[in-house]
Amino acid sequence: MARENRDLNPRAARDHGGGLDGAMSVYGGKRNDWIDLSTGINPVPYEVAGLTPSDWTELPDHGAFERLTDAARSFWSVPEGAEILPAPGASALIARIPALAATGRVQITTPTYNEHAAAFAAQGWALQNSGPVEARVIVHPNNPDGRIWSVGDVDAPLTIIDESFCDVTPDASLIHLADRPGVIVLKSFGKFWGLAGVRLGFAIARSGLIARLNDLTGPWAVSGPALRIGEQALRDTAWADETRLLLAADAARMDRMVTQKGAQLIGGTSLFRLYQVNDASAWQDRLARAHIWSRVFPYSQTYLRLGLPPADGWARLEAAL
Repeated sequence: MARENRDLNPRAARDHGGGLDGAMSVYGGKRNDWIDLSTGINPVPYEVAGLTPSDWTELPDHGAFERLTDAARSFWSVPEGAEILPAPGASALIARIPALAATGRVQITTPTYNEHAAAFAAQGWALQNSGPVEARVIVHPNNPDGRIWSVGDVDAPLTIIDESFCDVTPDASLIHLADRPGVIVLKSFGKFWGLAGVRLGFAIARSGLIARLNDLTGPWAVSGPALRIGEQALRDTAWADETRLLLAADAARMDRMVTQKGAQLIGGTSLFRLYQVNDASAWQDRLARAHIWSRVFPYSQTYLRLGLPPADGWARLEAAL
């Protein structure tokens, strides 16, 4: 029980992928020397094109938002009874969602993405593992183990379904629940399209919840370049279909390479893989000496998570392993 409570402690270190500055301070090298496998971001990003000078110099207009939300509705098959709110990254929405309901009890099954617990705790919510709750968060598929949830898990008055990694497995999406009362589906743009720096995310829910979230995020929350890039990418379904196949093939290649070195695959998605190893810190250290950064977790001494390398990084990864 002590370990379980510690995992939910909102004041514990909020570890994330990335952090190459810290890695470089220990292991040396310049940023361009490193391969960052600590995140779940597609290493082959969508090619950005067609930006105009006005995207940079003018405040975004209503038409740009509308074109983006129309593209999102089509791409994700959003039900008619749900509305879409673009935002500057899913994390900006995660921070604001707990303010949509009166403070109460929230269930967030761990291990999972830790910003949800931090956001609810910052608003005074009590985190608990079971029993009656006023809110529930499910990360679908879960980060880091890739767990897939079901319709039966959407059972709280306020339920957040974080589908930041679901674009690799669209058939598993619970987007059809977005028109239910109290349900909010989150989508991330940066991961599947490999453009995390664009800072674009979406909340999808009934109009009342979306209107209140919109009030919290304020006007012009999404930049002009992000609006145009997001629309283009969401309309390019051929790229999405091809990318899913490529990611699945690379994930299988990663599994063969890493398990041959003694690791055991225990979960993940095609954007990141979770392995059980004898000593995760030792594995991270060995890879870091080759300037390859990986992800370990404060709640486990044996979990090692690896994202996919770029095309020119496979040989380096195999040599480091």
